[in-house]
Amino acid sequence: MRDKLPLALLIILGLFGLTDRFLPHPIAEGFNQYLRDTLLRIISAFALILGLGNLILRHTKKIQKKEEHWQHSWVLLLSFLVASIIGVFGGVNGELWFPTQVGSFHFDITTIYNKVLIPLGATMFSLLAFFMASAAYRAFRARNWLAVLLLGSAFLVMLGQVPLGARIWSGIPEISQWIMEVPNTAAKRGIELGITLGILATLLKILAGIERSWLGSGR
Repeated sequence: MRDKLPLALLIILGLFGLTDRFLPHPIAEGFNQYLRDTLLRIISAFALILGLGNLILRHTKKIQKKEEHWQHSWVLLLSFLVASIIGVFGGVNGELWFPTQVGSFHFDITTIYNKVLIPLGATMFSLLAFFMASAAYRAFRARNWLAVLLLGSAFLVMLGQVPLGARIWSGIPEISQWIMEVPNTAAKRGIELGITLGILATLLKILAGIERSWLGSGR
């Protein structure tokens, strides 16, 4: 029963989810709208609670056992606590539930997002650019003619995105744009088609009850 009930719910709701694409009927569309707007939000709320609880337990145990980089777990837990307090009691868009601010910094969730999370995200992606450049240097080594073709096309695309390329020759930006729109788009569509077929195959296996690994290990 522990395996059959989740499997039955998944098959029934999965088939109802498919009807919206193949049966353009108001009843089917209304039911799928209810699934997306109501039930999925409720499930997401419980999933968020379980995920955060698991995160807190994992880092709490890491601090207790003093595992590698356990000091970073303190930063995560304290940041989570402060952000939770601000999110619950700090209001939105500067409408504070309690008059707390330091200088021009208001303790509301919008300010936290705009002045903390966005700069941290920008910093992280700025650092990732150096790792990408390093990985590209190691990957783009002309070992064979395919690597030479990849290296040359990548060089033309990058050169066409900067003003220096147009100064060298006016046709470089056009070649760069053609590479992005024709060969790159063709390869991208091929990859997306393969991903779609893989998703469809996995979906059919799950709906048929063949794939049961999502029920837990050993199934």
